[in-house]
Parts: sequence; structure tokens; C-alpha cells
Amino acid sequence: MHDMEKLKAWLEREAAARNRLDELSYSRPDPLLVASRYKDERIALICALFAYGNARQIVAFLDRLDFSLLEEKEDVIVAKTDALLYRFQKPMDVAALFIALKRLGEIDTIENLFYEGYRKEGSILDGLHHFLSVLHRVYPHQSYGYRFLTGSIPKSWMQAGTYKRYMMYLRWMVRSDALDMGLWRKIDKKDLLMPLDTHTFQTARALGLLHRKSYDMKAVLELTERFRTWDSTDPVKYDFALYRIGQEKKRYICSD
Repeated sequence: MHDMEKLKAWLEREAAARNRLDELSYSRPDPLLVASRYKDERIALICALFAYGNARQIVAFLDRLDFSLLEEKEDVIVAKTDALLYRFQKPMDVAALFIALKRLGEIDTIENLFYEGYRKEGSILDGLHHFLSVLHRVYPHQSYGYRFLTGSIPKSWMQAGTYKRYMMYLRWMVRSDALDMGLWRKIDKKDLLMPLDTHTFQTARALGLLHRKSYDMKAVLELTERFRTWDSTDPVKYDFALYRIGQEKKRYICSD
């Protein structure tokens, strides 16, 4: 058997073995642990956007959030988030995200906003572009922390970063298995892109799955295309396994 075929078989086994709820726990923290309690697209997006840094600290911060604030008046949101800090985000940045998503909820669902951009060519990046343009329009808050949290629209996706947190969010929303929530119906999982962070980037390169040396959107597309050759209907099904393999520093040993 060819080495790449053996690697594929190994990752298939890893993906299948990790597709179970006990992969999400406080001993093995992941922001999906919090998001999956609510089964709500706006709450899940908050969980995804704060998913940077140490996984344990992410979950601890998410556990402090009162998601019922999404239904409160804006002055109440500001008052009740005034003690919340997370890395680059000050309390007003946290409030801004809740206010923006509250206003979005009064316009349309997040799914419909993504779909509006996606539907023409089946492009996740077009969907993200449309969503971000509406998000920034409904509440144009300006600060470094908020811009870092929500992301900006790049001049060119081919010169953009990985937008890992949005790609992870889309995986949660579109795929449906023991881990991913599958709350959306309008976007096809075959069009999803790999949620690439620095750890999965390094793991993919170490395994020979990815040749690009730059950590950017072109790397996302290269790795996604690799996985599409393995499963054209569900290329990002390998994401969680790849993430855990890197986290656990698990070694792949090719044997005959």
C-alpha cells in the first residue's frame, strides 16, 4: 500500500474513533463543549470567535458569559459585561459582539446571511464576505479587540489569513455527527474549508499532507483539496482528529 493511502487509512480510523461525545470534557476542553449545550447559532458563533489561546482558558471564559443577554436591551448588555476581559478584548468589545448579534437576529438568521453570499457559486468565502459585511454594518464598533474578534474583510482572499475560527464555526453548524451540531441545512458540507490554526498547520506539514510553508488561506485551500481527494462529500471530517493528534503529540508511524 502507498504511504499516502496508509496515512489516509490511519486518519480515517482516528476520525471515526474520536467521533464521540466524551471527546468534549473539562479534562479535554474545547469551545464546542460550551457551544453544544445551547444548540443556538448565535451562541455558537460567540464560542467560536473567542476560541483562540489556551483551550482551558477559553472554556473558563465562555462559562462566565450570560448568553441570555442576546435578548436584553443594549444598555443592559453593556452594564452586565463591564467586568468581562479576555486577552485582546475589553468589556466594550464583548458587549459589542453581543449587541451586533442581537441586531443581526432582528434582521435574519446567520445561516441565511452566509447562504446569501454562498448560493451563487457554492463558495464559503463568498458567504463569509457577505456575513462580515452585514455584521459590520449593523454595529460598526471600532477597536483593535473587536476587529481581532470579528475579523475584517480582506482585499483578496488569496492574500488572507486562515479565518480559522469562522471555518470551525461553519464545521459545527453544517456537519452533523456526535461532535458537530448540524444546525444548518442550506450549506453543503462538501464546500467547507479546513479550520487551520498554527497547530493543525504544523501537524499537517509534519504528516506530509500540506506543502505550503506560509500559514494562510492558500494553505487552507491546499489542505482542503487534499482531503477532498479522500472524501469529496465531507473533506473537513478529518479536522477534529488532526487537531487532537497535534494536541496529543501523537506520532504516525508508517508500517508495511
